[in-house]
Amino acid sequence: MKIDSEIKFGITDWDQIPADRQEGTTGYATRRVKQFGAIRVRMVEYSANYLADHWCDKGHVIFCIEGEMITDLEDGRTFVLSKGMSYQVGDNAERHRSRSEKGVKLFVVD
Repeated sequence: MKIDSEIKFGITDWDQIPADRQEGTTGYATRRVKQFGAIRVRMVEYSANYLADHWCDKGHVIFCIEGEMITDLEDGRTFVLSKGMSYQVGDNAERHRSRSEKGVKLFVVD
């Protein structure tokens, strides 16, 4: 990832960013999104019993603020991300799908 020099210093008050809701296969995600050039930054919360409605090819860096998320890779591997942990995956590297049994709050850069 290259952060463009045109992006000047700024502060984001996430409580001031409008949230949208996206339904999952089960549960839902609430997302607050800011775009900085080619970089998308999101504050995302998954409800309890959330399961994404798609397999994702997009690369991300994800930090778990609270709760727990389970990420399934298409090859059958499963990883648990809990408070204070992060993961990273590149674009088109490994298809993945997220779920959460009890809910989770994430900070995502992609």
